[in-house]
Amino acid sequence: MTRPLRSLLVANRGEIARRVFRTARSMGLRCVAVYVDADADAPFVSEADEAVRLPDGGYLDSAAIVTAARSSGVDAIHPGYGFLSESAGFARAVIEAGITWVGPTPEVIESMGDKLAAKRIATEVGVPTLPSTDDPSRAGDVGFPLLVKAAAGGGGKGMRVVESADALDEAVAAAQREAASAFGDGRVFLERHVGRARHIEIQILGDDHGNLIHLGERECSIQRRHQKVIEESPSPAIDASSRAAMGEAALRLAQALGYRSAGTVEFIFDEARETFFFLEVNTRLQVEHPVTEEVTGIDLVREQLRVAAGERLDRDQESITFSGHAIEARLYAEDPAAGFLPATGTLVAYDHPADPAVRWDTGVRSGSVVGVDFDPMLAKVIAHGPTRAEAAGRLALALERLHLGGVVTNRAFLAEVLRTEEFLAGATTTDFIERVDPPRSMAVDEGELRRAAVAAALWLQGRNRDRAEVLRGLPTGWRNSPMPAQQVVLRHGDDEIDVRYQARRDGSFGVGESTAWVHGWDGAGIDVELDGRRRRTRVTLDGARVHVQVPAGTLSLEVVPRFVPPGAEPVGGGLTAPMPGSVLDVRCSAGHPVEAGQVLVVLEAMKMEHHVRAPVDGVVAEVRVRAGDQVGTGAVLLVIDTEEVEGES
Repeated sequence: MTRPLRSLLVANRGEIARRVFRTARSMGLRCVAVYVDADADAPFVSEADEAVRLPDGGYLDSAAIVTAARSSGVDAIHPGYGFLSESAGFARAVIEAGITWVGPTPEVIESMGDKLAAKRIATEVGVPTLPSTDDPSRAGDVGFPLLVKAAAGGGGKGMRVVESADALDEAVAAAQREAASAFGDGRVFLERHVGRARHIEIQILGDDHGNLIHLGERECSIQRRHQKVIEESPSPAIDASSRAAMGEAALRLAQALGYRSAGTVEFIFDEARETFFFLEVNTRLQVEHPVTEEVTGIDLVREQLRVAAGERLDRDQESITFSGHAIEARLYAEDPAAGFLPATGTLVAYDHPADPAVRWDTGVRSGSVVGVDFDPMLAKVIAHGPTRAEAAGRLALALERLHLGGVVTNRAFLAEVLRTEEFLAGATTTDFIERVDPPRSMAVDEGELRRAAVAAALWLQGRNRDRAEVLRGLPTGWRNSPMPAQQVVLRHGDDEIDVRYQARRDGSFGVGESTAWVHGWDGAGIDVELDGRRRRTRVTLDGARVHVQVPAGTLSLEVVPRFVPPGAEPVGGGLTAPMPGSVLDVRCSAGHPVEAGQVLVVLEAMKMEHHVRAPVDGVVAEVRVRAGDQVGTGAVLLVIDTEEVEGES
């Protein structure tokens, strides 16, 4: 019997909520959001038909979310992905409240939410698995290297690679803390680590009438910190035989579970031996589900809502067809050059290019504040093309043409990955980043840097003229007598670019030995011709910084003031915070000797732990933080005195 749906609450945030809203509205459903104070100004809140503020428990407070659903009078709750999406208790609470649950049954979530239990069921139905245990004292049975993994949740949180037994205890403790913080469940287990393989997952769909299908595979092998950054469908390494075997194994497991709704069966694929091993079942949508949608033409959220309403799948396995190739890149607020540490700030510039046409699933906009409370993903960018090479090129170009400033991101790194010979050849095993080592930041040559600086200087000059309150009718840069050239000094990293320009009677500008013509100016950019090369350039001013669009991305330039005010001297020997976050633990005190590499402070940011280590041998001279403190990027955590150690040698 069908259960018509008229309204839907999405128990999630950001791009996830917006993604579900988009399909729900297309099906005629009224959409309700829930939010916490940190998200009060987020786009998903204002775009909902109604939004309900959550108390302190936030997105993990199942009782508060059910209460919000009741007060809003919704028919159904969609959990999104992450947070409570794989909580059997939440699913039961929704159902007991008389609200339709969009997802698998609580029993299936419970059995698959415990990854060890899932592995046992997989073994029972003949799907191969890797050695594992939930008893750290039996690590030797698993063998090193091994992975410590959260028993609940995913996304790389609560996961550590352990090379030897002496590092196991600390890895287990850190993984337990991360898992408890991210998923409300601190259980972990150990599993054999396969260093060079492919991460392959099969998308499945089932209904309440016993129908089950799979929608082919996705490859998600390019990862950092065990979190996926680029995903694609189909995999460049899976042939028809392996695809059929993995699809059949996924359906066999789903059949044993009585699976309904959308889900994913994940495997590790050993390309050299053409064998695969079961990893887990994700009883929810995956972040990377759009690549499957692009190659199959099937809206997975629509299918979830139809199944939740009691409808049958309207297709069988034989009717599934695949078209072209799709690739997704996850745009994160993080610094690849600093070990992919998360970054924070305000997106003073964030404007998607109209061309090339790609799909942007995003939870932010210009002016959005990126803080430390949640995962640092800004957007998923998905390109579909008739061939893999075209999809990769389209995606790289879209990323490069995104006008983005104010927050450090992995945008340039993603574009570099997509253009490497190894990626284009399909050599995308799980060790890709370490093996290929793509450039971590945007490379700009001297000529491009100068062109950007000239565009910035002339845009600033035009802005000053536009804001002038007197003689507004005079041409920009006009003087009634010979005057020295105007000067703007801009800094990019360690480089300073001195731009000196002078207006000429013919309307051009002399810039050193070059000639520049300004063909157009507005508050968003400048159309400037320099030495015969003309380009329309996006420009955004952010205090003393100017964000200038160049072919490889957005270049941030600092305007050097003419008179530099005195500032505080850096603390000698100071160990600083590499990112904003909360101090979880301080493992030293003043007067204690420390060795290079020793963990001194543990920070938490965006639900993940980060260890701050001693850069040199020395003696702790001063500790400036304690557990529970909130710190910003660059804050001095402690001071190490190296002179005493040097004097003893």
